[in-house]
Amino acid sequence: MAARGRQMTESKTSQGGAGRTGARAQMKIVVPDDLPMVALLGSGDELLAVVEKAFDSDIHVRGNEITVTGGTEPELVAELFAALVELLGKGTALTPDAVERSVSMLRGSGRPADVLSHDILSSRGRTIRPKTVNQKRYVDAIDQHTVVFGIGPAGTGKTYLAMAKAVKALQEKKVNRIILTRPAVEAGERLGFLPGTLYEKIDPYLRPLYDALHDMVDPGSIPQLMQAGTIEVAPLAYMRGRTLNDSFIILDEAQNTSPEQMKMFLTRLGFGSKIVVTGDVTQVDLPSGQRSGLSVVQEILEGVEDIYFCRLSSGDVVRHRLVTDIVDAYARFDAEQPPGGGPRGPRRERGRR
Repeated sequence: MAARGRQMTESKTSQGGAGRTGARAQMKIVVPDDLPMVALLGSGDELLAVVEKAFDSDIHVRGNEITVTGGTEPELVAELFAALVELLGKGTALTPDAVERSVSMLRGSGRPADVLSHDILSSRGRTIRPKTVNQKRYVDAIDQHTVVFGIGPAGTGKTYLAMAKAVKALQEKKVNRIILTRPAVEAGERLGFLPGTLYEKIDPYLRPLYDALHDMVDPGSIPQLMQAGTIEVAPLAYMRGRTLNDSFIILDEAQNTSPEQMKMFLTRLGFGSKIVVTGDVTQVDLPSGQRSGLSVVQEILEGVEDIYFCRLSSGDVVRHRLVTDIVDAYARFDAEQPPGGGPRGPRRERGRR
């Protein structure tokens, strides 16, 4: 269906003559006859409105012809419609978010069809795909390397995409089990004061992993899979002394590991296994003065063969669009703080807040 995108034709004209001040560039785009325009433009032209806003252009549609007038990037508008046609041809439903992300990719260095049509896992009536170029690099790195670090702010899909790759690997019998772990940093000496059994005490720290798992595996089958040891969700302390063969292992919230814990975890790697480590070095909850194992490991292992560091940014946030603004606002705030912190103190990155 990629050919359909290339079949689109375009012509350039100008209104008012080439030398007149105020002339407005115009481009005409012809969409393939067999493509339903409502799929391309959206119900009530909601997708068309997103394009007009992104390019500050006037866009008029007549039959299968789209005329773009004004704006500073008419050629990019044509590229966008070609990319959207290609996505539709690959079975990807268009949404306002998909159109906005396509615009961002075209202004950068990515091809929307390569990213937004890349299926990772289909489960329970939905398909999980990367939504940004960096997310596509992340999932590709998981395929190509034994140990991958996904480092970035909240909402960038670090854990969710890693979980999808783990479930896919289990389905394809590339591994025999999935092991999900994270440090329970807040427990510490206070764990004994919490009510319930040990598992009931640590459950709140593992709950985000269960939530992601329930999105990808039939909830009714999870107890059986856990009882059989096919899926294991456990605190990081339970990894000590083990060798993990034929496993897909995910360490979440790795910024809350100590350097010693990080080394312990990475050396659990056995034959036929894959490790994905995720975390955000700006959200460390370790005791004051203690360095994050995730920060230290970047200094130690950067450049080691078959280990890959993927760094995501606020541009890769896939939650509510306000999350991107919140992440950027906090980053600006941190950058403006004087050395040593102001009256409120610095936000903690390596063990300090």
